[in-house]
Amino acid sequence: MDVVPRRTGLLSRHGWLVVIALAYLYGFPYFPKIQSANELPRVYLVKAIADEHRFAIDTGVARWGSTADVSPSAGHVYSNKAPGSSMLAAPPYLVVRLIGGEPSLALTMWICRVFAGVIPMLLFLALVYRFLERYTPDPAIRQLVCLAYGLGSMAMTYSIVFYSHQLAAACVGSAWMLGLDVADGKRRPIAMLGIGALAGASALVDYQAVFAAVPVAVHLVVRMSLAGRRRELGFAALYGLAGALVPIAILLAYHAACFGSPFRTGYDASVTFAEHHQHGFLGLTKLRWEAFWGSLFKIDNGLFVLSPWLLLAFPGLYALARRRHVGTAIVGGVMIVLYVAFISAINFWRGGWGVGPRYITALLPFLLPAVAIVLDRLRTRGWLFAIAVAPILVAIAIYVLSSLTFPYWPDSIAHPLYDVTLRLLGDGLVAPNLGTAIGLPAIVSIVPVVAAVIAIVVVTLRRITSWPVIGAAAALAAIVLLAYGLVPHGGPATARPYRFVTASIVESQ
Repeated sequence: MDVVPRRTGLLSRHGWLVVIALAYLYGFPYFPKIQSANELPRVYLVKAIADEHRFAIDTGVARWGSTADVSPSAGHVYSNKAPGSSMLAAPPYLVVRLIGGEPSLALTMWICRVFAGVIPMLLFLALVYRFLERYTPDPAIRQLVCLAYGLGSMAMTYSIVFYSHQLAAACVGSAWMLGLDVADGKRRPIAMLGIGALAGASALVDYQAVFAAVPVAVHLVVRMSLAGRRRELGFAALYGLAGALVPIAILLAYHAACFGSPFRTGYDASVTFAEHHQHGFLGLTKLRWEAFWGSLFKIDNGLFVLSPWLLLAFPGLYALARRRHVGTAIVGGVMIVLYVAFISAINFWRGGWGVGPRYITALLPFLLPAVAIVLDRLRTRGWLFAIAVAPILVAIAIYVLSSLTFPYWPDSIAHPLYDVTLRLLGDGLVAPNLGTAIGLPAIVSIVPVVAAVIAIVVVTLRRITSWPVIGAAAALAAIVLLAYGLVPHGGPATARPYRFVTASIVESQ
C-alpha cells in the first residue's frame, strides 16, 4: 500500500535531476556540415582505439574529412586533444559495435556524448547536491544551485557536446568533494586511491584542469594537518599519489606513442593553429585586457553575462569565511585568480565556436558553495532573494534555448544570443530532437523540455519563497534579457554566418 507514496517521495527528491537528464538527452544537436573541430578528432580517436587498436586517426580523417584540430606526427595524423574522453567512450562504443556492427558517425557521436558527457555530469550533479549540505541543509536551496549549474552554465553545453571541459570539471570537482570527506574522517584514507585517480584523470581528459588539481591537493593536506590527523595524512597522500599516477602515466605514454615524447602534446604538433599553441605553456604568453574582458563581460562570450548568477560567488566567498568555511573560501578565491589569469594570458582565448569561455569550465564547481550560502542567507529576505534568483533564470533561459537550437555560437557573430539562438527560434529552427523525430513541428517539439524546466524551477522556488517573490524574479529576468537586446546586434556582418548556421540545421533534419 505504500508503493505510490515512496515513488512520489523519490520523484519529489530527485525530480530536478530527472528534468536535467531530460534536457540533456531530449535533443541531439549534431550538425555534420560544421565539421566540429573539437568533436570529430575525439570521435575519430574512439573509432581508432576500438576498431583498429591504435591512436592514429588516419582512417577517420580519410572517411569523414579533416578538421583544424588534428596534428601530424611520424607520417600519421592524431587528435591534438587530451585523450581521456575518447578513452572513456571507447568501451561503450565497442559494446555497441559488437552487438550491432560498426556504428555510424552520428551514432558514434551520440554514444560519446552520452557516456563521456551526460552520464558523468548527472553523477556529478548528484554528488554536488550531497556535498552542498555542508553549506546549507535546505534541500530546495541545494536543488536550486544544482539547477543553476546544470541548466544555466557552460556545464550544460559541454555535457551535451563531445568536448572534454565539463568531464574534466566533474573529475577534479569530484576529487575535491570526496577528498574533503577523507580529510574530515568520513571516508578511510584508502579512498584516496580513487580520489587521486579522479584528480589525475582530469588532466588526462583536459590539460587545463591541472590548474585546479594543485589547490585541491593543498586544501586537503592543510585540512588534515589542522585537524591533527597527520598519521592518516601520510597514508592518504601516498594513496592519492598512487591513484593519480595511473592516469598521468597513461597520458605520458599516449604522448610518447603519438608525438615522440612523454612531454610533447598534440598542441605542440599542431599545424593549423601553431602560432597559438606553440608559444608558451599551453599557449600562455602574456596577460591581455581583450581576453579578460571578452571572457568575463562581453555579450557574446562573457561568463558573467551568460551566467550572471555566478557573481553571487563574490559575496559568497566572504560569507563562507564568516561561517568558518575559510578553506572553501580560499580555494574558491584561488581558483578564480588562477583561471581568470589563465584565460587572460592564453593567446587562443576565444577558443572558436562555443557558448561561454570554455577553457575555464573547471572553475565553476568551486564557486557553488559560495553561491549556495548566499542564496541560503537571502531566502527570507523577499525582494533581495528575487534579485538573487533572477540571474539564475536568465542563465537557464540562455543555456537551455541555445542547447535546443545551436550550441556552437560562431565567434564571428557579436551578439549570438539574439543573432543565433533567438533568431533561430523566430525562424522556426531547432536542433534535431525526439519531438522532430516523430514529426512534431520545430517549435512545438521543444515544448516538453521548456515546460519541464519551467515547472521544476517553479516547484523548487515555491519550496523556498512566495509567489510574489517568484513573480518578481521572473519579471527581473525578463527585463535583463530584453536589456541584452539593447546591445547593438544584427547587420550585414551576421548574414553569412547565420546562413551557414541555418543551412547546417536544415541539413541535419
